[in-house]
Amino acid sequence: MNRPAGPQPQAVVVGCSAGGLQALHALLGGLSGPLPVPMVVVCHSGSEDMRLFCELLAGRSGQTVVEAEERQQPRPGTVYVAPSGYHLLLERDGRFALSVDPRVSFSRPSIDVLFESAAGVWREHLLAVLLTGANSDGAEGCLRVRGQGGTVIVQDPHTAQVPVMPAAALELAGADHCLPLPGIPKLLETLCS
Repeated sequence: MNRPAGPQPQAVVVGCSAGGLQALHALLGGLSGPLPVPMVVVCHSGSEDMRLFCELLAGRSGQTVVEAEERQQPRPGTVYVAPSGYHLLLERDGRFALSVDPRVSFSRPSIDVLFESAAGVWREHLLAVLLTGANSDGAEGCLRVRGQGGTVIVQDPHTAQVPVMPAAALELAGADHCLPLPGIPKLLETLCS
């Protein structure tokens, strides 16, 4: 499932659901420092207080983690987290947009919505990472990312706290890389260097 490195990434998008907070701690904490590109995260956390969620992630990882805001331009070295109750999209100009459109795969924010809009902006320069989760959100988004020439990394479902989400993505879209969570930070650093 591994392919040679493609074009230089300009952004990383990450999706997770059940078990996501723990997975994000491992992902961000496993990085040796900030990535040279922005990272944008959708986590079905169930938390209404995303500022606290961001503080928890930042405190344990040493990364800069903030809640994404309308019309904000994502910057390298920062992790942006989708606000609770809003879809997070990328506009054609690369800025964030928030939407209260209907739920997708029972979720708002939706991983599919983020991945699909990001694929339209960054195309082959996008890295998408799908981690643990309990529904199929993210599978269609991974398919779109790969269709635009981007790179998809899926957590090995056998090592996920909840395997439904990564398994659904592998079944629908396949992956360029499928590996246990501890190997994903090093892979991101290699692909982004």
